[in-house]
This record gives sequence, structure tokens and C-alpha cells, in this order.
Amino acid sequence: MGEGSVSEALIRSDTTKPTPGARLRVWLAEEAAAQTLRWRLWAPVAFGGGGAIYFALRSEPALWPLALGAVAAAAGWLAARRRGWARRLTWPLMMLACLTGGLAAAKIRTELVAAPIAQALSEATVIEAWVVDVDGPGQRGARVVVAPVWIRGLAADQTPVRLRATVRGEPPRPGEAVRLFVLLNPPPAPASPGAYDFGRGAFYQGMGGVAFALDETRRLDLPPPPWRLRLEMAVNSARYALAERIVARLGERTGGIAAAMTTSHDTWISQSDMDVMRDSGLAHILSVSGLHMAIVGGFVFFTARLGVAAWPWLALRVPGKKVAAIAGLAAVGAYLIVSGSPPPAERAAITASIAFLAILLDRQAVTMHGLAVAAFAVLVIQPEAIVTPGFQMSFAATAALVALVEAWPKRVREISAPWPIVAAQRFGGWLTAAVAASVVAGLATGPFAMQHFNRTAMYGLLANLGTAPVADFVLMPALALGAALEPLGLGGPFLAVAGWGVDLMLAIGTWTAGLPGAVRTVASAPDYVLPIAFLGVLFVCLWQGRLRWLGLPLAAAVLVWPRAPTPDVWIGDGGTNAAFHRRGEAVVIRPGVREFAADLWSRRRGLSLADRPQAGWICDRSSCRPETAETGPVVLWWGRRPPDMAQMSALCRAAAVVSVRAVVQALPTSCDRRLVLDGADFARGGAVELWRDGPAGANRWRAVWTADVRGRRPWARQSDPDVSDSGA
Repeated sequence: MGEGSVSEALIRSDTTKPTPGARLRVWLAEEAAAQTLRWRLWAPVAFGGGGAIYFALRSEPALWPLALGAVAAAAGWLAARRRGWARRLTWPLMMLACLTGGLAAAKIRTELVAAPIAQALSEATVIEAWVVDVDGPGQRGARVVVAPVWIRGLAADQTPVRLRATVRGEPPRPGEAVRLFVLLNPPPAPASPGAYDFGRGAFYQGMGGVAFALDETRRLDLPPPPWRLRLEMAVNSARYALAERIVARLGERTGGIAAAMTTSHDTWISQSDMDVMRDSGLAHILSVSGLHMAIVGGFVFFTARLGVAAWPWLALRVPGKKVAAIAGLAAVGAYLIVSGSPPPAERAAITASIAFLAILLDRQAVTMHGLAVAAFAVLVIQPEAIVTPGFQMSFAATAALVALVEAWPKRVREISAPWPIVAAQRFGGWLTAAVAASVVAGLATGPFAMQHFNRTAMYGLLANLGTAPVADFVLMPALALGAALEPLGLGGPFLAVAGWGVDLMLAIGTWTAGLPGAVRTVASAPDYVLPIAFLGVLFVCLWQGRLRWLGLPLAAAVLVWPRAPTPDVWIGDGGTNAAFHRRGEAVVIRPGVREFAADLWSRRRGLSLADRPQAGWICDRSSCRPETAETGPVVLWWGRRPPDMAQMSALCRAAAVVSVRAVVQALPTSCDRRLVLDGADFARGGAVELWRDGPAGANRWRAVWTADVRGRRPWARQSDPDVSDSGA
């Protein structure tokens, strides 16, 4: 029964003049009928929802109940389809099958990638390892990814597969065998309860720990590694050599950004340039992701198609569009290898490959169904992607852009018009489409940027509109050609053009980042609000009809949802730093120590970071305490040795909260009405947030620990904060 017959039947069943209720039923029936080919688009949403439920659990579930539930749900759905049940019955069964499938897939992925995680050793150790790749610099220096062969103090079955090591001086090159004298630790825990879990990300990348070198890197001879490791190091060595050549051609500032866009090596990007790109809303250009894959793959596709069309003999014998699609697939694969295959690039390559495969199968390349297939493929391969900001923002923006393409009015072709008018119309159409695409993508990714990064680039639309023509038509194509020809020594002219594009992009970014109010800090909403916003964005994009606008209030949930009260005190992992809330500022007791964690906590709570004033505080090499209770609510002792009774008594007299890094065996009577947290508490719970609970004189506090929010999961192991380098 078609839409018209549904409407007529409903109207005839009522009086001759339809009542408001009858009209509402007609309208809802028409809205539902318009979704006939779109119900299946919700399958990857349910699959991702299952993965999200898995990662939200506080304890690790067993595999067999999840697998059994997924098999039973899938069998029920398939049986219902075979019996010809109506869609109103089979669709919920399909969603249940996908939901349970996502749960099971996430658990299976966890079992497959499980590898040893480094223990927090009590003393420095020695590592002998192969250098796999050069990583981005951390706060303490250059970093490399190493494959350990031997770690003193650890058995072979306890040795991590990969480590991220901070080294002194210039980083060793991929493929070199090195000996490092290091402090070893597991990957860092979240900086505060509910913050991004770096340890979880490292777990799924096979990164079993972090190390901080205490001495110079020493080269040595090791037995030949396995062939897969040799191949990986050879590819990474070629990538790093290409990055060095690009930097040598263009200079450290321009070449560093060009190298990051090509090989993912951001070794040469200064912190000031990184801040400019972030504050202007252009930081996404530095990470190889969907934008880069689309530009490079699209450039090769259209170039190959033009080449076939320009050769009449070839154009008559081969399907030019399919040849171009094969060339685009090859370009995407090559770019994935050159970029080092980071997770965002892998997801983008899957999406682009499905678009090109659609062309080879005589299907439309850019459709919502193609995007759904890509999302499903990514989530099957990487279920953990559902909780990463990159996946959420990428697919939300792509879904919004595809929905815009579906709703965009078709341009009427002019029969005969003067070329100046045609040119003006084309330019106006392109400008309108560019503005609409930037606005739509920005609105779709806004909730995720606010929730995860707690910053909004107020002039990001302006900066992206200014850089889009340069990046799309000049910078990325020239960089692709230059990188392809540079190993032959012929990439100079193209890299010079790309360098001009980078300089222009930096100029636009610097100007917009310097405008008044360029960056606004937004506190994170409660954790359950982001899924609501995600569903709202998807409903607006996937639903066809005016009912889609009901998703707008849900999409704006992160913006309008009331925030929880701001904690009064934050104490970092291990008790090595702390901050307290005062008049919209996060006052840091130890400026310059674990700045990344303090900055992350302050932005997550919507606070501006401020250093502790010199006046009113008594500080020495091991501790810092306020002179009066009005100066600050917390005392910090970061010495490795516990304070003696006299020192402990002085600490407890100074403030209501006393944080001691070491384990305290006994407390003086002056600590009776004080909240004392020591090394045993931090070893169990990690970082902590404290709220006053009751009158100030009562000195009652409510605590939320990172470990309690994180739960008992395979990637959760506490670390020594002096070794962890989460400021990557």
C-alpha cells in the first residue's frame, strides 16, 4: 500500500471532514512510509550502542553470555524474516540483534588485543628494544615507540608488546636497536574521574606502558626481529625519511605542518603553532583523517578520469569512471601506509574505499546507505572507536553533510546565458554550498567538541571558510604530488606550492586565533548527555520528513543540559599536584607540574587555569600549605618520604584537606577533624575530586575517585604519576 492509499484509507475511516486526530494519524503514517528504505540505516547505530554499553560497564563481563545473546538475537531476527513478519516486528528484532552483536564484538576485540601491561616498578630498569616509530613529542622531550626484547625485572610473558618511551636528545630512528635506562609504568589513567581514558586507547593500540629515559640512548646489536616487525620498521623508516626531506625543503615551521599532514609525524610542530591551530578551529587539518583521504582520493579519481577522457582511444575501450575508482582506491591505500595507519586514517580509508567500491559496482558513491555500511565496517573492525572523539565527530559530520546533499535543491541548467552570468552563478552556488557545509558540519560536531575538548573556537567557521579553498584545491593536491615524487628528487616544485598553502593557512589561523574571544571554555555535561545528543544528531540526519526536527532539542543536549556542581578540590593521580576552585578559576598549587592533567581538569569543569599566588603560601621542596584557611582548602605534600609527626601536625593545622603522596602510618591529634589522603588512597583510586558536603565547619567531604568511575577493566592499572606522560 503506497503513501496515497494509506492517507486515503485513514481519511475515509473517519468523518467526511477529517478531525485533527485523523490528520495527525495521516501525517504520522506518511512520515513512517517515507522511511521504507531507511529503517536499516539504524543498524550501525544499534551496533555502536552495544559497543558503548560494553565500555560503560564498571566490571568486565564474561564472553559466553554476550556471544550466546548475540547468536540468539540474530537467530530470532532471521527466523522472523523467513516467516515474513511485518517490519514493525522485524525491525525491533534487527535492532536487538545489532545491539547484542555490538556488545559481543567489543568483548571479542578486547580478548584479541589483550597483551601484557607494564607494572609500576619501584626502581629504574633497563630496556633493550627495537625502535618501531618516532612518536609526537611529549612535555618532557622526544618520544619513540619501541618493541621491547628484554626488560630487566620482567619475565617474557610480562613484557609488553609496545612501549612509548620519552628519550633524551634527538630520537633514534625507526629500525635501530637501543638500550634505555628508564622509569617504567603502565599507560596513564584518566586525569580526573570521567575524563578521557588514555590507558584504554593505549590498550587497543597494543601499547603496554610508558617509559621515561634517565640517561642517553645507547645503540646495540640485537638478533634479527620477526619479519612483520622488520617490515613495519622499514615502512616507518621510509615515512620518517620522507618527513625529514619535507622539513628540509620547507623549513621546520612550514615543513613540520606539511610533514604531519603527510606522514603523521608532528615532531617539528611547535607548541605555539599547535595552540594557534587549535584556537582557530583548524587543528583537525593536522591529523590525517577523513578530510585528507577525501581530498587525496578525490584528486586522484578526477585526475585519472580526466586522463582517460583526454585519450579517445582509451576512452572507447575502458570504463573511465571505474578505472578512476581503482586509481582512487590505490591512492587511499598508499596514503594510509604513508600516514602510518593511525586509527582515524584507518576509519577514513574504510569509508573512502566503500565509496569507490560503490562506483565499481555501479552504485552511487555518496549515499546514506554507503555511510551506514562504512560505519558498520569500522565498528566491526574497531568496536572501541565508538567511544573515541574522532569517530564520533567524523561520522556525525559526514552524516550531516550527506543529509545536506540529499536535501540540497537540484540546480537548473541554463539553456543559454552569457558566460559572466554563468560564472557568477557558479561562484555564488559554490560559496553558498561551502558556507552551508561548514555550518552543518560545525553544528554536527559541536556537541562532541564541547564534551570532549571543552573548548569552542568561536571563529572556526570563518577560519575554515578561508582555508577550505586553499587546502582542498592547492595544499593537499600539491602535497600529495610532492610526497609521491620526493623520493625521486622531483617533489620540490609541488612542495613549494604546498608550503605556500601552509603559510597562508597559518596566517589565517593566527589572525582568527588572535581575535577577541576566539576561544570559549565549556564545562562537560554529565556522561549520559552525549549519547542523547548523538542520537539527536543522527535522528535529524537519518529521518526523512519534517519529524526529523524533533531531534534538534536532543542534539543540543550538551549545550543546554544543567552542569553538576563544580568540585571544590582536585588532587591529581598520586597526589603530586592539586587545584581548588575559587571564583571561576582552578588555582593550581604546583604550577608547571603535570600541567596537562591540571589543564584537562580545569577545562572539563569550565574553569580558567590560574597559578597559586606566591603570597599567603608556605612552600618548600616537599610541600606547600596555605598560611590561613581562607587562602586555600588543601595542603599538598609531594615528597616521596612521609612527613614526621611534627610536619604532619603542621600540615593538618593549615587546611581542611591534607594530601600526602607517601603512605602515612600514624596521625597526630591535630588531624582528627581533617580529611587526610595518603599514598595508599591514591594507589587504589588515582585522581580524586572533592565536594564540600555540609556546613564548612563540619569539614565533611564527598569524594569521587577515578578508579571507581573507571571500573575493573583489562586496561585499568594504576600508575606512578612521575613516570606517566599523559601530556602527549
